Amino acid sequence: MDLSNTLGVYFWGFLVVFGGVMYLISPKAKDEGGFFRGTDAKGRPASTWALMMSIFISWIFAKSVTNAANLGAAYGIVGGLAYATYWLSIPFAGWVIYRLRTREGATGLVPFLIGKYGRFAAMAFSAAILIRLYNEVWSNTAVVGGYYGEAGSFGFIASALLFTAAVLLYSLKGGLRSSIFTDVIQAVVFVLFLGLVLVWIVPTHGPVALLTEGRFALDAGADLLLVALLQVLSYPFHDPVLTDRGFITREKTMLRAFIVAGVLGFVAILAFSLVGVHAKLEGIAAAGNAPAQVAKGLGLAGFFAMSVVMISSAASTLDSTFTSLSKSVAHELPLLAGKTPGTRAIRNGVVTMVVFALLGNLPMIAGTDILKATTLSGTMVIGLAPVFLLSRWVGYSPLSFHLAFWTGMTLGVMLALGAIPASWAIGTGKYGLLLGTNLYGLILCTAGFLLPLALGHRRSATEAA
Repeated sequence: MDLSNTLGVYFWGFLVVFGGVMYLISPKAKDEGGFFRGTDAKGRPASTWALMMSIFISWIFAKSVTNAANLGAAYGIVGGLAYATYWLSIPFAGWVIYRLRTREGATGLVPFLIGKYGRFAAMAFSAAILIRLYNEVWSNTAVVGGYYGEAGSFGFIASALLFTAAVLLYSLKGGLRSSIFTDVIQAVVFVLFLGLVLVWIVPTHGPVALLTEGRFALDAGADLLLVALLQVLSYPFHDPVLTDRGFITREKTMLRAFIVAGVLGFVAILAFSLVGVHAKLEGIAAAGNAPAQVAKGLGLAGFFAMSVVMISSAASTLDSTFTSLSKSVAHELPLLAGKTPGTRAIRNGVVTMVVFALLGNLPMIAGTDILKATTLSGTMVIGLAPVFLLSRWVGYSPLSFHLAFWTGMTLGVMLALGAIPASWAIGTGKYGLLLGTNLYGLILCTAGFLLPLALGHRRSATEAA
């Protein structure tokens, strides 16, 4: 779709209008409660409905719907199901956070880690979080840029930067309160325009053909499905966009919101993957961005609808990323230093947003594969599974954390560098080595986590003898 002509003005204008409208309607945070915890002017936490919608749309990343469609184009419905499985992370994380809050008195993941595994463990975890959030900036702005030009072109970069500025402005105004408020609107917009896109797509081949395209085999996408099931155990805990929302309302309110949001997210991602399945049936080359390629054949209205889906999903993720970054730097880094956030917390949070908005787009400008932001980071943090799932089995045990966490990080780096032996692969599919690394790695991380406990029991038995 050529956006250099007069029609292009409307697409560029939409970005400006979108940012202006979001800024005008988003509430202003007057204190730290509103800016960092999303409370309203009277100090009340977000409602179940608002929290559920916020979680739902915040996890419908622009890169995620693009990846879902790309996998649908590659493997049919199996590819879409594989990627949608990641959304089981949401109810799973809700259940784990519920247990941490009710049984161990956790007020946040970083304070919990400090008390359970020590300050250095919390520092390592926070560093992983900052890297994850940094990746969320460029990987979502790059998707928006793809609707305004080819990667690296002026239209691509300029639209991505304009989109970043639009989201940054209303994020600075209200922090997490603004993020949750606008998330509700963006969720409604996303669902409506997703429905319009499916109205264009589904009748072409019919639901039966779309839902039966593909086969369940390790070399046909099922290997990635198994990877997702394994990563669900750890993946959500290094995403503060999700976990920050687990501590801002009452425990049962939070759990209900997480369960409903997870189910809705699973359905939405699976539905959007049909765009890719349609491309596969039509013989449309995905070219790394199946939705954009399909949209080019839908006419102006269809292309615009697809653009709105992407912009609304990217905005909801980006504003949540900015607020999580501000909280991590302004609130949690002081805790790691043994200090309180202080009276300048909001100012420090604002500066953090601006800095990451500028630096976070550098990989987008350079050009990077957005799928890597999910699969590789998911492998690096597999050690978090025993850290949070088995925490009740250990007392204060920094060694348990580090044996699990750094084992996972090492395997993730080795995988990225191509240093994992081919014998670890399970099956002959594209994701066979990824599957093997995650399965064997999870076993190693769990064994490392439990090792100090086993040695402690052995020592106690020896001493008793």
